[in-house]
Amino acid sequence: MTDTSRQKTVLVLGGRSDIGRAIAHSFAADGYAVALAARNAANLETDKSDISLRHNVPVSLHEFDVLDTGKMEAFIDSLGVLPDVVVSVVGLMGEQAENEKDTDLSARVMRSNYEGPALILGLFANRFEERGSGTLVGVSSVAGDRGRATNYIYGSAKAGFTAFLSGLRNRLARKGVHVVTVKPGFVRTQMTEGMKLPGPITADPEEVAQATVKAVRKGKNTVYTKPVWALIMLIITHIPEAIFKKMSI
Repeated sequence: MTDTSRQKTVLVLGGRSDIGRAIAHSFAADGYAVALAARNAANLETDKSDISLRHNVPVSLHEFDVLDTGKMEAFIDSLGVLPDVVVSVVGLMGEQAENEKDTDLSARVMRSNYEGPALILGLFANRFEERGSGTLVGVSSVAGDRGRATNYIYGSAKAGFTAFLSGLRNRLARKGVHVVTVKPGFVRTQMTEGMKLPGPITADPEEVAQATVKAVRKGKNTVYTKPVWALIMLIITHIPEAIFKKMSI
Protein backbone atom coordinates (compact mmCIF):
# COMPACT_ATOMS: atom_id res chain seq x y z
CA MET A 1 0.00 0.00 0.00
CA THR A 2 1.06 3.63 -0.48
CA ASP A 3 2.83 5.22 2.49
CA THR A 4 0.70 8.28 3.20
CA SER A 5 3.41 9.81 5.42
CA ARG A 6 5.72 10.46 2.48
CA GLN A 7 5.42 13.06 -0.22
CA LYS A 8 3.59 11.83 -3.29
CA THR A 9 5.41 11.80 -6.64
CA VAL A 10 4.23 12.32 -10.20
CA LEU A 11 6.19 11.14 -13.22
CA VAL A 12 5.53 13.12 -16.40
CA LEU A 13 6.47 11.26 -19.57
CA GLY A 14 6.91 13.90 -22.22
CA GLY A 15 8.02 16.53 -19.72
CA ARG A 16 9.50 18.76 -22.42
CA SER A 17 6.13 19.48 -24.05
CA ASP A 18 4.06 22.56 -23.23
CA ILE A 19 1.31 20.40 -21.73
CA GLY A 20 3.83 18.25 -19.89
CA ARG A 21 5.47 21.25 -18.20
CA ALA A 22 2.08 22.69 -17.28
CA ILE A 23 1.01 19.37 -15.76
CA ALA A 24 4.25 19.21 -13.78
CA HIS A 25 3.61 22.68 -12.37
CA SER A 26 0.02 21.84 -11.45
CA PHE A 27 0.96 18.67 -9.59
CA ALA A 28 3.83 20.49 -7.88
CA ALA A 29 1.38 23.18 -6.75
CA ASP A 30 -0.66 20.32 -5.26
CA GLY A 31 2.35 19.21 -3.21
CA TYR A 32 3.73 16.43 -5.43
CA ALA A 33 7.42 15.82 -5.98
CA VAL A 34 7.99 15.85 -9.74
CA ALA A 35 9.95 13.58 -12.06
CA LEU A 36 10.30 14.87 -15.62
CA ALA A 37 11.12 12.30 -18.31
CA ALA A 38 12.06 13.13 -21.88
CA ARG A 39 14.74 12.73 -24.50
CA ASN A 40 17.82 14.83 -23.76
CA ALA A 41 16.48 15.32 -20.26
CA ALA A 42 19.62 17.15 -19.15
CA ASN A 43 18.40 20.14 -21.19
CA LEU A 44 15.45 20.52 -18.81
CA GLU A 45 17.55 21.94 -15.97
CA THR A 46 15.88 25.34 -16.31
CA ASP A 47 12.42 23.76 -16.01
CA LYS A 48 13.62 21.69 -13.07
CA SER A 49 14.81 24.79 -11.21
CA ASP A 50 11.68 26.75 -12.07
CA ILE A 51 9.31 24.07 -10.77
CA SER A 52 11.39 23.45 -7.65
CA LEU A 53 11.78 27.11 -6.70
CA ARG A 54 8.22 28.10 -7.52
CA HIS A 55 6.54 25.25 -5.64
CA ASN A 56 9.21 24.19 -3.15
CA VAL A 57 9.15 20.51 -4.15
CA PRO A 58 11.87 18.07 -5.23
CA VAL A 59 12.27 17.72 -9.01
CA SER A 60 14.29 15.09 -10.85
CA LEU A 61 15.15 14.57 -14.52
CA HIS A 62 15.10 11.21 -16.30
CA GLU A 63 16.20 10.20 -19.79
CA PHE A 64 13.34 8.56 -21.67
CA ASP A 65 12.58 7.77 -25.31
CA VAL A 66 9.08 6.39 -25.86
CA LEU A 67 10.19 4.75 -29.12
CA ASP A 68 12.99 2.80 -27.47
CA THR A 69 10.72 0.07 -26.15
CA GLY A 70 13.57 -2.29 -25.33
CA LYS A 71 14.77 0.00 -22.54
CA MET A 72 11.42 0.61 -20.85
CA GLU A 73 11.83 -1.95 -18.07
CA ALA A 74 15.29 -0.60 -17.30
CA PHE A 75 13.88 2.93 -17.24
CA ILE A 76 11.31 1.99 -14.62
CA ASP A 77 13.96 0.20 -12.57
CA SER A 78 16.17 3.30 -12.69
CA LEU A 79 13.51 5.35 -10.89
CA GLY A 80 14.20 3.46 -7.69
CA VAL A 81 10.83 4.17 -6.06
CA LEU A 82 7.65 3.85 -8.07
CA PRO A 83 5.77 7.15 -8.45
CA ASP A 84 2.21 7.51 -7.22
CA VAL A 85 1.02 8.99 -10.51
CA VAL A 86 2.34 8.50 -14.03
CA VAL A 87 1.16 10.88 -16.75
CA SER A 88 1.92 10.18 -20.41
CA VAL A 89 1.84 13.36 -22.46
CA VAL A 90 3.95 11.93 -25.28
CA GLY A 91 2.63 12.68 -28.75
CA LEU A 92 3.49 13.61 -32.32
CA MET A 93 1.01 15.01 -34.82
CA GLY A 94 3.00 15.41 -38.02
CA GLU A 95 1.44 16.60 -41.28
CA GLN A 96 -1.39 14.45 -42.60
CA ALA A 97 -0.43 15.02 -46.27
CA GLU A 98 3.18 14.03 -45.61
CA ASN A 99 2.22 11.07 -43.46
CA GLU A 100 0.01 9.69 -46.23
CA LYS A 101 3.00 9.47 -48.58
CA ASP A 102 5.76 8.38 -46.20
CA THR A 103 5.38 5.15 -44.27
CA ASP A 104 8.31 5.99 -42.00
CA LEU A 105 6.63 9.24 -40.95
CA SER A 106 3.31 7.45 -40.48
CA ALA A 107 4.95 4.77 -38.38
CA ARG A 108 6.60 7.38 -36.19
CA VAL A 109 3.28 9.14 -35.58
CA MET A 110 1.53 5.87 -34.80
CA ARG A 111 4.28 4.61 -32.52
CA SER A 112 4.64 7.94 -30.71
CA ASN A 113 0.93 8.29 -30.01
CA TYR A 114 -0.08 4.69 -29.41
CA GLU A 115 2.54 1.95 -29.26
CA GLY A 116 5.08 3.67 -27.04
CA PRO A 117 2.68 5.32 -24.56
CA ALA A 118 0.58 2.15 -24.31
CA LEU A 119 3.57 -0.10 -23.69
CA ILE A 120 5.14 2.07 -20.98
CA LEU A 121 1.83 2.58 -19.16
CA GLY A 122 1.19 -1.15 -19.43
CA LEU A 123 4.50 -1.86 -17.69
CA PHE A 124 3.73 0.65 -14.95
CA ALA A 125 0.27 -0.92 -14.65
CA ASN A 126 1.81 -4.29 -13.82
CA ARG A 127 3.95 -2.79 -11.07
CA PHE A 128 1.14 -0.64 -9.71
CA GLU A 129 -1.11 -3.70 -9.61
CA GLU A 130 1.51 -5.59 -7.65
CA ARG A 131 1.80 -2.67 -5.23
CA GLY A 132 -1.96 -2.26 -5.04
CA SER A 133 -2.10 1.48 -5.65
CA GLY A 134 -1.39 4.25 -8.13
CA THR A 135 -2.91 6.33 -10.90
CA LEU A 136 -2.08 6.19 -14.60
CA VAL A 137 -3.01 9.11 -16.84
CA GLY A 138 -2.96 9.02 -20.61
CA VAL A 139 -3.36 12.26 -22.55
CA SER A 140 -5.19 11.12 -25.68
CA SER A 141 -7.23 13.29 -28.05
CA VAL A 142 -10.72 13.97 -29.34
CA ALA A 143 -9.17 13.11 -32.73
CA GLY A 144 -9.48 9.48 -31.72
CA ASP A 145 -13.25 9.61 -31.27
CA ARG A 146 -13.87 9.30 -35.01
CA GLY A 147 -11.61 9.00 -38.04
CA ARG A 148 -11.55 12.20 -40.08
CA ALA A 149 -9.97 12.75 -43.48
CA THR A 150 -7.85 15.65 -42.25
CA ASN A 151 -5.94 13.77 -39.53
CA TYR A 152 -6.81 10.07 -39.61
CA ILE A 153 -3.26 8.82 -39.14
CA TYR A 154 -2.78 10.78 -35.92
CA GLY A 155 -6.41 10.16 -34.99
CA SER A 156 -6.18 6.41 -35.51
CA ALA A 157 -3.22 6.22 -33.13
CA LYS A 158 -5.08 8.23 -30.51
CA ALA A 159 -8.13 6.01 -31.00
CA GLY A 160 -5.98 2.99 -30.24
CA PHE A 161 -4.54 4.69 -27.17
CA THR A 162 -8.01 5.63 -25.91
CA ALA A 163 -9.20 2.04 -26.32
CA PHE A 164 -6.09 0.76 -24.55
CA LEU A 165 -6.67 3.09 -21.60
CA SER A 166 -10.30 2.03 -21.37
CA GLY A 167 -9.39 -1.63 -21.28
CA LEU A 168 -6.60 -1.03 -18.78
CA ARG A 169 -9.00 0.92 -16.55
CA ASN A 170 -11.45 -1.96 -16.51
CA ARG A 171 -8.72 -4.52 -15.88
CA LEU A 172 -7.39 -2.60 -12.87
CA ALA A 173 -10.71 -1.41 -11.47
CA ARG A 174 -10.57 -3.82 -8.54
CA LYS A 175 -6.82 -3.75 -8.08
CA GLY A 176 -6.45 -0.37 -6.36
CA VAL A 177 -5.13 1.26 -9.53
CA HIS A 178 -7.02 3.95 -11.43
CA VAL A 179 -6.65 4.96 -15.07
CA VAL A 180 -7.62 8.39 -16.38
CA THR A 181 -8.10 9.34 -20.04
CA VAL A 182 -7.65 13.04 -20.83
CA LYS A 183 -8.98 14.42 -24.12
CA PRO A 184 -7.84 18.03 -24.50
CA GLY A 185 -9.29 19.04 -27.87
CA PHE A 186 -7.48 21.99 -29.47
CA VAL A 187 -4.61 23.32 -27.34
CA ARG A 188 -2.31 26.27 -27.94
CA THR A 189 1.09 24.58 -28.04
CA GLN A 190 4.20 24.40 -30.19
CA MET A 191 2.66 21.36 -31.91
CA THR A 192 -0.34 23.41 -33.10
CA GLU A 193 1.62 26.59 -33.84
CA GLY A 194 0.55 28.04 -37.18
CA MET A 195 -2.81 26.29 -37.17
CA LYS A 196 -6.02 28.31 -37.21
CA LEU A 197 -7.62 27.31 -33.93
CA PRO A 198 -11.21 28.19 -32.92
CA GLY A 199 -10.76 30.38 -29.86
CA PRO A 200 -13.84 29.45 -27.78
CA ILE A 201 -13.04 25.73 -27.82
CA THR A 202 -9.25 25.99 -27.68
CA ALA A 203 -7.53 25.45 -24.34
CA ASP A 204 -4.23 26.62 -22.92
CA PRO A 205 -1.79 24.03 -21.54
CA GLU A 206 -2.59 25.24 -18.04
CA GLU A 207 -6.27 24.35 -18.51
CA VAL A 208 -5.31 20.83 -19.54
CA ALA A 209 -3.05 20.57 -16.51
CA GLN A 210 -5.70 21.75 -14.07
CA ALA A 211 -8.26 19.35 -15.56
CA THR A 212 -5.76 16.51 -15.25
CA VAL A 213 -4.95 17.14 -11.59
CA LYS A 214 -8.65 17.51 -10.80
CA ALA A 215 -9.44 14.24 -12.59
CA VAL A 216 -6.78 12.41 -10.58
CA ARG A 217 -7.97 13.93 -7.32
CA LYS A 218 -11.62 13.01 -8.00
CA GLY A 219 -10.98 9.63 -9.60
CA LYS A 220 -12.59 10.50 -12.92
CA ASN A 221 -12.40 8.07 -15.82
CA THR A 222 -12.48 10.28 -18.90
CA VAL A 223 -12.25 14.04 -18.97
CA TYR A 224 -12.57 16.56 -21.79
CA THR A 225 -10.56 19.69 -20.96
CA LYS A 226 -13.43 21.85 -22.18
CA PRO A 227 -16.75 20.08 -21.47
CA VAL A 228 -18.21 21.35 -24.75
CA TRP A 229 -15.98 18.85 -26.56
CA ALA A 230 -18.02 15.98 -25.14
CA LEU A 231 -21.09 17.37 -26.93
CA ILE A 232 -19.17 18.18 -30.11
CA MET A 233 -17.76 14.68 -30.38
CA LEU A 234 -21.11 13.10 -29.50
CA ILE A 235 -22.59 14.89 -32.52
CA ILE A 236 -19.65 14.05 -34.80
CA THR A 237 -19.67 10.36 -33.89
CA HIS A 238 -23.39 10.10 -34.64
CA ILE A 239 -23.31 11.67 -38.12
CA PRO A 240 -24.29 8.95 -40.63
CA GLU A 241 -21.32 7.73 -42.68
CA ALA A 242 -22.97 8.63 -45.99
CA ILE A 243 -23.16 12.25 -44.86
CA PHE A 244 -19.85 12.25 -43.03
CA LYS A 245 -17.95 11.25 -46.20
CA LYS A 246 -19.12 14.47 -47.86
CA MET A 247 -17.92 16.70 -45.04
CA SER A 248 -14.49 18.32 -44.98
CA ILE A 249 -13.65 18.00 -41.31
